Amino acid sequence: MKFQNSGYYYLAFLVLAFIGFWPSYFSKFFDGTADFSQYFQFHVGTALLWVAMLVIQPLLIQRRKYELHRTIGKFSYFLVPILFISVLLLANYRISPELEFVGPEFWIPFKDLLIFSFGFGVAIWFRNSMPIHARGMIVAGFALSEPVMVRVMYNVLGLKGTYPYILAISVVYVILLVLIFLERKENQGRWVFPVAFSIFLLVHIIVISGFNPDFWERFSRWFISLPLT
Repeated sequence: MKFQNSGYYYLAFLVLAFIGFWPSYFSKFFDGTADFSQYFQFHVGTALLWVAMLVIQPLLIQRRKYELHRTIGKFSYFLVPILFISVLLLANYRISPELEFVGPEFWIPFKDLLIFSFGFGVAIWFRNSMPIHARGMIVAGFALSEPVMVRVMYNVLGLKGTYPYILAISVVYVILLVLIFLERKENQGRWVFPVAFSIFLLVHIIVISGFNPDFWERFSRWFISLPLT
């Protein structure tokens, strides 16, 4: 399989993100009620830059602009650590230490970083193997899909309770399963999506079951107590 057209899919994803976050974020700038913290704004800015890269990079490959693709790719070495910092700062700012259990709350952003790390790590490690590199970048993009789909379920479709969350993550699983099926006969890189599927399944089992071992609760409380924000 070739993924040069994935930029168009991520462009559609960007539109979906705008729709999903419109009621709770973008619309606030038009009605004068935008009062978001600098940490949230910082995170939004870095996430938008990352999605912009996901849109642009495949299109450059499609147009054989390989040198420009590599140049922009080097920018990711700077952007990705900044994106990680934005997620951790936002978690430090938003999660209250007064909660009875901090671990499950901190696991939500941490699991996204875990998935992102796998995808981006594969993409960089195999940067000279286009089939594997492309799949790694797609998985890194999937790390942003859950927050968007959850906002669509709650903010746009108006669904309530825990069911919309299950429905949102199910969309991710369906896409991964379709990709796994379509490339079942590929010679290179077909292991990336099955491994990503397994990681998604593991982290969501932890979320849904509420599994919160003592070491994770202690680590989470330590991190939230740091004077970062």
